[in-house]
Amino acid sequence: MPSFIPSGNRKPVVLMTMGAQPRNGHAYQVMTHKYITPIVEISDCVPLLVPTCCGTADLAQYLDMADGVYLSGAGSNIDPSLYGQENLTPEKQQDRERDLFDIPLVRAALDRGLPILGVCRGMQEINVALGGDIYQKVYSEPGYNDHREDADDPVDEQYGLSHQINLVPGSWFAELMGQPSIPVNSLHGQGIHRLGSGLEPLAHAEDGLIEAIHAPAISPFLLAVQWHPEWKASENPHSIKIFEAFGEACRARLNRAIAA
Repeated sequence: MPSFIPSGNRKPVVLMTMGAQPRNGHAYQVMTHKYITPIVEISDCVPLLVPTCCGTADLAQYLDMADGVYLSGAGSNIDPSLYGQENLTPEKQQDRERDLFDIPLVRAALDRGLPILGVCRGMQEINVALGGDIYQKVYSEPGYNDHREDADDPVDEQYGLSHQINLVPGSWFAELMGQPSIPVNSLHGQGIHRLGSGLEPLAHAEDGLIEAIHAPAISPFLLAVQWHPEWKASENPHSIKIFEAFGEACRARLNRAIAA
């Protein structure tokens, strides 16, 4: 017999979209543990893992169950045709099914006023969903550094702190972090070029690349970052603040829904 959870004891539900990964001739939908655990352990929310391989017919029903949306990173790139460019990295994996799910998901979540957190690819998805575009090869752009990890390094070194980012002075994110700059890791070959409608920068790398964004005019809580705060999040005070803030935003959204 199904149990009933009193509304006062209910944790917020966070929708997390999965991605494609072929294994041994089979198509898988996957989500890495490192993205899930901070939502449970720090945000104190319940993750709802959603497949992106079946289209968007049930998107509204998924969102009916959600108090927030979390768009993770992934090993695949966004299809450049979705932001009006030719593919300059044909050797890199793409996941068009995730693209075609997450882009309308972002727009629908914004329409509902759901809190949104994006990491790496997730940040780029938000930007593309709102009409922006990205550098396909940041490392080839004049004036920008190479933000990629060394694939031959051990994982702990790949995800180790790599460079400083400068937070926009006076922004809520700078206040949340409690300092004007913070160190972050760096594992991306692509990055934001032209910002989408309603998006504003919250932080820049030392070379000027946008490292964090929000959307104060169109969302009560949207935070997206280019680095990977989920990596050993419980050991990083800045990551803890990010996931706590997202959890509180999801709780506020849930409480408003309960009170309505």
